[in-house]
Amino acid sequence: TVAEALGEQFIEAPPFDLPAVYADSSATVPLIFVLSSGADPTAIFLKFADDQGFGKKLDAISLGQGQGPHAERLVNEGTDRGTWVLLQNCHLATSWMTTLEKLVEGLDPEMVHRDFRLWLTSMPAASFPVSVLQDGAKMVNEPPKGLRTNVIGTYLTFEPGFLDDCKRVFEWRKLLFGLCFLHAVVQDRRKFGPLGWNILYEFAAGDLECCISQLQLFLNDYEEIPWAVLQFLEAEINYGGRVTDDKDRRLLNTIVKGFTCPQVLEKDYRFSESGVYYAPDCSTVEEFVEFIRTFPLVPGPEAFGLHNNADITCAQNETYSLFTDLLECQPKSAGGGGNRDQEILDLANDILERIPASLDIVKAQEMYPTDYHESMNTVITQEIIRYNKMLKAINSTLKILLRAVKGLVAMSGELDAIGRALFNNQVPGAWAAKAYPSLKPLASWLIDLEERLKFVQAWMDNGHPAAYWISGFYFPQAFLTGALQNFARKHQYAIDRVTFEFHVMDQDTKDSAQKPEDGVIIYGFYMEACRWDFEEHLLADPIPKELFSDAPMIWMNPVYEREAPDPSTYYLAPMYKTLARAGTLSTTGHSTNFVLMVEVPSDKSSEFWIRRSAALFCALKF
Repeated sequence: TVAEALGEQFIEAPPFDLPAVYADSSATVPLIFVLSSGADPTAIFLKFADDQGFGKKLDAISLGQGQGPHAERLVNEGTDRGTWVLLQNCHLATSWMTTLEKLVEGLDPEMVHRDFRLWLTSMPAASFPVSVLQDGAKMVNEPPKGLRTNVIGTYLTFEPGFLDDCKRVFEWRKLLFGLCFLHAVVQDRRKFGPLGWNILYEFAAGDLECCISQLQLFLNDYEEIPWAVLQFLEAEINYGGRVTDDKDRRLLNTIVKGFTCPQVLEKDYRFSESGVYYAPDCSTVEEFVEFIRTFPLVPGPEAFGLHNNADITCAQNETYSLFTDLLECQPKSAGGGGNRDQEILDLANDILERIPASLDIVKAQEMYPTDYHESMNTVITQEIIRYNKMLKAINSTLKILLRAVKGLVAMSGELDAIGRALFNNQVPGAWAAKAYPSLKPLASWLIDLEERLKFVQAWMDNGHPAAYWISGFYFPQAFLTGALQNFARKHQYAIDRVTFEFHVMDQDTKDSAQKPEDGVIIYGFYMEACRWDFEEHLLADPIPKELFSDAPMIWMNPVYEREAPDPSTYYLAPMYKTLARAGTLSTTGHSTNFVLMVEVPSDKSSEFWIRRSAALFCALKF
């Protein structure tokens, strides 16, 4: 390996060295911070300015609408007085970039004060002047990758006496280490995609700085450490202020309670199952850095509370992303040995043969008229209406595409995109916009669509089934609401006081299941980061290298004013439509991806499964 042949310094990212860049600069060469998500160089820069004696000789302005003239004045004054000028967020001042280019080109070494420095920050943007970029000294301060690099990077920013700057030094050092490790964990979990966070948040160094300042304040001013206050500030405000998904907020609260708690002060407390990560009894920055260097360079998923299978998921996501990008780069003339147009024609004809133009909505409305006591009649007719809109889009675009490929009509941009998607085994965007959420490639998507249509047709032909294939619904939330509505109307209860209780039916199959008196039986969904133990009848860790497993049938029984069971006996697992997990709130008030929370019996704590990101899914990627 590279580490063995050349040394580990060749595989570790070097720490951000601002003094070295400054030493090579001059008054006429701008210094450019290329911004990246999750990293803010402002704090490092301000500290460096103070160290160089320019803390009070620094003018900073954030560019935006109307700020151009002010920035120009600061630059002109700085060149005369020898001050530093920091122009932040250049990418937001697109129209002013030509003026910036002229200002930089006009910096004359004979006229400019030798102490003057022009500092710029910008996200990568096409509007940023190329000449300024070529002439300037460029710096990229990315958030460190890997737990070890991240925590070391944080400790290298501390002043020599910072670890002693508190009345309660022992607690301060221990909890400070816990905060730095927490920061690394929440940032590095992003590499696992939806397993790490439903939505990828840009946690920044500023979040950690706020937590550290508050920790120092509370330790100095309070006799007893206010654990609940510290946890709330970290999970709900400093880091939690960025979190918009309620399942992510639940996860963040769980993670924070593992790093900011009384147990961190105990000698035997470990942050993960391996026992490698803990808060050491060190006293100086150097000692802490030496200890952190003993961490594995590539941490295992257990460091984040995840199962080892998460590494496989992470690698697969990177590979899929790479091949998706390669497909986008593929030339339109590429044919893999055959004729591209002929392949598109064959595929379009095949789809038209396999997928019906519509389902018989008139027959469905006759067989299942609107009935106050049977909401499932409304559910099936609504499902058919939704599927028909989708089938109409597929059928009409394919017929026009066939004519366009043959040259009978003009090939529009939309039709070309559909043809390209068919050739690349991708679901065309025009179809996806009318369809249910899915991550499947086109071949699997068509098979899945055929199965869904068979399910709806069998329901229409044979009556309401004893067990429902939850994955076959276009809009499963309406089906679940219908089940609650049936129960509420039958017993004359207020529907907002009725909730489901969950009974796992792991001894039954969809064919042997009997239709329950109340509620519905669902089947055909999957588990990730967990599995169902059919012998112990409990939630269990997944088998190594088995990323997904089949979930057992569940009877969802409506209960009026139900008392919640003991939280230690079950895990409240979220059910999603796709593995993406993240969704948007639609006009119906429901998420486009999240379905509901399901109580699954477990002998492990909820916190264990929350850190595992265990969840249920209606559909997989294949």
